[in-house]
Amino acid sequence: MGTVFSFDVRGGEPEAVRAALAAAVAQLHVVDEVFSTYRQDSQISRLAQGLLTVDQCDPEVAEVLELCAEAERVSDGWFSSTYAGSLDPTGIVKGWSVERAALLLVAAGASGVSVNGGGDVQMYGVPGPHRPWRVGVSDPLRPGGLAAVVSAAGVDRLAVATSGSAERGTHIVDPRTGRSAVTDLVAVTVVGPRITWADAWATAAFAMGSRQALAWLESLPGIEALLITAGDEVRCTAGLADRLG
Repeated sequence: MGTVFSFDVRGGEPEAVRAALAAAVAQLHVVDEVFSTYRQDSQISRLAQGLLTVDQCDPEVAEVLELCAEAERVSDGWFSSTYAGSLDPTGIVKGWSVERAALLLVAAGASGVSVNGGGDVQMYGVPGPHRPWRVGVSDPLRPGGLAAVVSAAGVDRLAVATSGSAERGTHIVDPRTGRSAVTDLVAVTVVGPRITWADAWATAAFAMGSRQALAWLESLPGIEALLITAGDEVRCTAGLADRLG
């Protein structure tokens, strides 16, 4: 998937956790093989070329395409599973794969799990007694600085996802034009229970621009967000303050 994954796992029976970690890593490699748009022999590439049908692909392909359809519906088309006219569901694959990896470790009995896939983080449980997971949100306008620190205090699971142009340049597409999204935003961080959706909503919100994105994100249940504009304006949803610390 062209990025680095890291795992922070606490508690649980060591052998069971080690086995689950190995399974999670293997699963991530399979996801890359199936969904990579850079591999001509991947199932998603062959599906896009008409060389396979969805029924001939692994069941996970249909699952991901259904998630993409839901993301497109909820975002009124601002999230898209196509790129340059071709099938490309990778906008949801990374978050989905992070969440699946984390759940394998939870099922193995880990008391605290944090999986980070290229800056998109899914957390479960706690890292220690009376200690919540905390995630720093990079300041896109001040390299090395933090714009905020998100805390998972009081919840059993929390996800944090950021989309923006600071690190990778302009790479998010406006589905309505097919070209790079031109907005006043440099970063959108979305906080919610599941990284699958937090990742998708951050991508869609960035393409919208700050005004429309903030109103839309406010309408999503269980979702909070931090938006930073190129003019160094910080805008956030009404309940975000409860998740900072």
